[in-house]
Amino acid sequence: MKHGLTLIWGVLLTSTSVLNAQEYWVYIGTYTSAKGSKGIYRARFDTTTGKFSEPELAAEVGSPSFLAVHPNQKFLYAVGETSGKGGGAVRAFAIDAKSGALTLINESTSGGAGPCHLVVDPQGRFLLVANYGGGSTALFRLREDGGLGDRLALLQHQGSGPNKGRQEGPHAHCTAFSPEGRFAFSVDLGIDQVKVFRIEASSGAVDDAAAADIRLPAGCGPRHITLSADGQYAYVNGELDSTVHTIRLDLAEGKHQVVQSLSTLPQPFKGNTTAECILSPDGKFVYVSNRGHNSIAVFRVRPDRTLEAVGHITGDIKIPRNFNIDPTGKWLLIASQDGDKVGVWSRDPLTGLAKETGHTIAVSRPVCIKFVPVSR
Repeated sequence: MKHGLTLIWGVLLTSTSVLNAQEYWVYIGTYTSAKGSKGIYRARFDTTTGKFSEPELAAEVGSPSFLAVHPNQKFLYAVGETSGKGGGAVRAFAIDAKSGALTLINESTSGGAGPCHLVVDPQGRFLLVANYGGGSTALFRLREDGGLGDRLALLQHQGSGPNKGRQEGPHAHCTAFSPEGRFAFSVDLGIDQVKVFRIEASSGAVDDAAAADIRLPAGCGPRHITLSADGQYAYVNGELDSTVHTIRLDLAEGKHQVVQSLSTLPQPFKGNTTAECILSPDGKFVYVSNRGHNSIAVFRVRPDRTLEAVGHITGDIKIPRNFNIDPTGKWLLIASQDGDKVGVWSRDPLTGLAKETGHTIAVSRPVCIKFVPVSR
């Protein structure tokens, strides 16, 4: 009898674990306005059906356009894409994984105008922020309670690019860490570079001269970056010329090499800019969003890490900004900024392509999508 009860208890625990793994909180960063979005929204997402619950306001804050989740999934961070004294806002929230509620821990200023992206290092020690208007990168220490600690560095970028309308000066647009957290990256649209910094793990001291920056084709306007799991390759989308670039990284010697540049469009198309660049969870596909063409370009990662164009994901998409693949790899969620919705596409893991399901939720001016497992 005891053995039987133990077996039943084990089955119940397993069933509960599977159930929990099937549902995620989807947190959505937005641009706010008097008659539109009010801040960060949340919705429950079922990975079995690909359907959402109705979205709810999780935190009422100004223009939390981009979000980041701590590796322990207990904390969420948001920029406030504004220009105030000391820069825009950076906020830390505690996540209640049962209810999806967000509780503000504390906030700080980014040190530069228009913070538009942020990321937590793999060990959960530091937060890196890109200031688009300020053309700078800020590094914060994170406290044990998930709150923002001291701003350890504010690195001002220098230079310009050939596109005088968009590259009159530096414009940091995306941040990332190497897999082990020793190096930080800041993609700068204004100077056609990815700035590379070395970070001392214990003190958080930043050395911006210890590693060579990555130089991309002039005028491409690099926007976002995604790294391979081993940290040997990076993929960067060019916002201004609708391209994606494969970069062989050499962080030890600084001899980085752009080994490939491809168009994200099926044919010449005027009025397009790219926004997001992500790598699928299995590392087999790279995706880039096209604003104007209103599609997601799909590229297969070859054995030599270069890319091969596969096709485009289309449907009811209007100015796609950030998009994301759920942790199971089954679903692609696309934030249509001008369509005021987040839609769901069913993803084929063999081809990398995806079909529109018709499952959507209405959110005004959505920009960013992040997943956190539901806890019971």
